[in-house]
Amino acid sequence: MQTTNQPLADRMRPLTLDQCFGQNHLIGEKAILRTAIESGNIPSMIFWGPPGVGKTTLAKIISNQLERPFYNLSAINSGVKDVREAIEKAKKQQFFNKPNPILFIDEIHRFSKSQQDSLLGAVEQGIITLIGATTENPSFEVISPLLSRCQVYILKPLDKESLLKILNNALQNDFDLKERTILIEENEAILRYSGGDARKLLNILELIVSNINKNKINITNKKVIDIIQENIAIYDKKGEQHYDIISAFIKSIRGSDPNAAVYWLARMIEGGEDIMFIARRLIILAAEDIGLANPNAILIVNACYQSVHAIGLPEARIILSETAIYLANSEKSNSAYMAIKKGQELVKSTGNLPVPLEIRNAPTKLMKELGYGENYQYAHDFKDHFVKMEFLPKELSDKILYEPGDNQKENQYKVKLKDRWKNKYSY
Repeated sequence: MQTTNQPLADRMRPLTLDQCFGQNHLIGEKAILRTAIESGNIPSMIFWGPPGVGKTTLAKIISNQLERPFYNLSAINSGVKDVREAIEKAKKQQFFNKPNPILFIDEIHRFSKSQQDSLLGAVEQGIITLIGATTENPSFEVISPLLSRCQVYILKPLDKESLLKILNNALQNDFDLKERTILIEENEAILRYSGGDARKLLNILELIVSNINKNKINITNKKVIDIIQENIAIYDKKGEQHYDIISAFIKSIRGSDPNAAVYWLARMIEGGEDIMFIARRLIILAAEDIGLANPNAILIVNACYQSVHAIGLPEARIILSETAIYLANSEKSNSAYMAIKKGQELVKSTGNLPVPLEIRNAPTKLMKELGYGENYQYAHDFKDHFVKMEFLPKELSDKILYEPGDNQKENQYKVKLKDRWKNKYSY
C-alpha cells in the first residue's frame, strides 16, 4: 500500500518488466535478459550502469517473477560476516527444495578482495544467485574469479523518451499526484537536472509539487531552476554542482593555485564525492595540463590513484591533497594535448595517407620485393642513435604538430630538436 510517507520514486518503482521504461536492449521483447528471466534459468550477474537506471528494480523484479527469496546487502555498510549470514540462510532453504535465493549486493565495487572472495564458493555451488550492482567498470573493480562466474549486463542512462514516460506515468498513476492538475509546460530543465536518472527525476518532481503545494501546478523551466537552486544540497555529487566543483578544482590546479585546489578538494570530500573519480581526473590533468613540463607528474598521479584505491577514506584525503598541491606547484605545459589535437584534425582533413615504403613492415618475401622497408636506416647504427630521414607521409612532410612549451624541460627539447632537424624544427 502506498503512503505519502514513501518517496515518490519508491511509490513508482516498477513491479514487472512491462512496467519498466528504458533498457530495451536488455528487457525489451526477445532481448537477452528478458529471455533469460522468462526461461527461469538466470546466471549470476553484474548490473553495470549509472545511478537511477533500474539496477535495484531489475533485481527485485527478477526475484518476484521467479519467486526466489531476496537477500539485499549494501557494500557500504556490510562485511564478510553479513555475506556469510546470508549464505547460511540460503543453505537452510535447500532443505525445503526451494529455489536458490537471490543475493543482491548494491555497490559491489566497494567490497574488498576478501569480501568478494567470500562469495565465490556459494556462487560456484549454486547456493545463491548473485546479482551485483555497480557504477564502476567491473573489469577493474570485481575480482576475476567472481567476474568469470557472472554475466555482465550494461545499463544505459535513460533517454528523453523514457524519462518523459516515467514522468507521465507518475502524474497519471500516483495516488497523490493524479488528484492534482499538473501540467508540464516545459521539460528541458527537469530533464537536464535528472541527468538520465529516474530516481532523481521523480525526486525533483516531488520537490516541485511540495514547494508549490497547490492543486493546479504549471511546471516551467524557470520554476524548476528556482526551486532546485533554493533546495540544492551543499554538494550534489551526481548533479550540476558535481561538474561545477570538479571544474573549479581542475582550473585551480591548472592556474597554479594550491590554496584554491585544496579548498575545492575539501568541498568534494565533505560532499561525499567518489574519491576514485577525483583521482582519475588528476591523471587526466597531469597529462593535459602539466605534460612534458614535468613528466614525473604522470607517475605521481598514477601512484596516487593506486594508493587511494588501496587505502580509501579517511586517509586517502591526505594523498589527494598532497597530489593536488604537487600538481598546482608544478610547471605547466599543454604541448602534448595540443599535438594530438592537431594530429587528429590533420588526419580528419587528409584521410588515410599511405605509409612511406621505407618504414613499412616487411614480414614476407613478397613485401620485400615490393620495396617494403627498403632504404630504412636503423637509428641505432648512427652517432647519438639518430639519423635524419622522413617518417611522415610525403604530403605532410612540412607539418609540425608538436611545439614545445616554454618551460625548462621543453626548452631543452627545443634545442635538441633544432640541433638535430635543423630547419624542420626551427621554432
